[in-house]
Order: sequence, then structure tokens, then C-alpha cells
Amino acid sequence: MIGILGGTFDPVHFGHLRSALELKALFELDHVRLIPCAMPSHRSQTTANANQRVDMLKLAVGNQHDLVIDAQELDRAGYSYTFDTLTALRHHYSQTLLLFIGSDAFNQLTTWYRWQELFDLAHIVVITRPDIVLNSLSDFFKKRLIHDKKRLKSYPAGGLFFQEITQLAISATAIRGMIASGRNPRFLLPDAVIDYITQHQLYKD
Repeated sequence: MIGILGGTFDPVHFGHLRSALELKALFELDHVRLIPCAMPSHRSQTTANANQRVDMLKLAVGNQHDLVIDAQELDRAGYSYTFDTLTALRHHYSQTLLLFIGSDAFNQLTTWYRWQELFDLAHIVVITRPDIVLNSLSDFFKKRLIHDKKRLKSYPAGGLFFQEITQLAISATAIRGMIASGRNPRFLLPDAVIDYITQHQLYKD
């Protein structure tokens, strides 16, 4: 099985990296693909440009082979739609795909582009948080609900699973604010990424 974790990674921080490694272990994945979004359709645009965000991801991941940087969305014009990304991955991989999304994203899933078809391409694993209240499940979701994660291996797509993981209260928005105000973000993200941010004068007010 292959895990898929998207985001703006603006900048990548230990919350992203710890979650990816924990999910890799929990679901016994071959690897987790970190997919930086080019033009998010549901949120404001990024501060760092595409190349800078990929550079920071490379520095953060280093030689960790469990995490693979996948820049396919940066090579497409227009908004980054998860449907397009999963379609490309499904053409390339026959293995089971797990799309990881947060609780807040799941609450907005029905507004996503071709959202129902996402289940034809992957299982959706919702990363639960105690501070986010999940919407009531519609019949569409209830009939796809899986309670035993071992069943995810049985077929390549179509299931909905909820998984709690260790939550690190780290926010890219907060990190950008710290840097803009001249505070030190050390221990929230890798030193190599901090050095890159300093060198390129990113997130300055």
C-alpha cells in the first residue's frame, strides 16, 4: 500500500514529517508520497514559491526513503485537484492507495472537485483531531466505512477509515508569523529548513 499526504508545505515542519512516518508504520505502507500543492482551490495561495517549497521538502526528508516527494501537481497548470492527482497515481500504481486528509478537510470533502469519484481511486483515511468535531456521516459515507484497517489491504480503493495519530501542535501559519515578527522557530522544523528560510529571506514581514 502507498500513502498520499498532500499540503502546501509552506514551510514543511515536524508536524508533517512525524505524521507521515507514524502513518507509514500504522498502515505498513511501502512509502508515503508527500505531494506539494501548486494552486490550492480551497485556501489562500502560498507564500514561498513552488521551487522553494520543494527545496525545503528535500532538505527536510533528506535520505529518508520512507518518504517520497512527488511534485506532479507543480507540473500541472491551474488549480491542484486531488482527483487529477489520484487519477495519475492510479495509472502508475496497481497497489492500494490511501489518501490521508485531516478532520477539517473531511468536513469540507463534499465541496471538492469530483469528490465522490475519489473513492474509485483510493481509500480515504481521515486523521482525527480532538479539537475538530466531525460532521454527521451521510449514507454515502456510512456504506464505505471500515472499522478494521486490515480490510484496507483487501481491495485497492473505496473505503473510509478514521485514524487517530500523535498530534503535534505545530502550524505553518504560526511559523510564518514567528519568522515575520523576528522570533526563532527552532525545534518546530528541521534546522536545514530554517537555514534555507534565512538564506532566502522567506516569510519576512
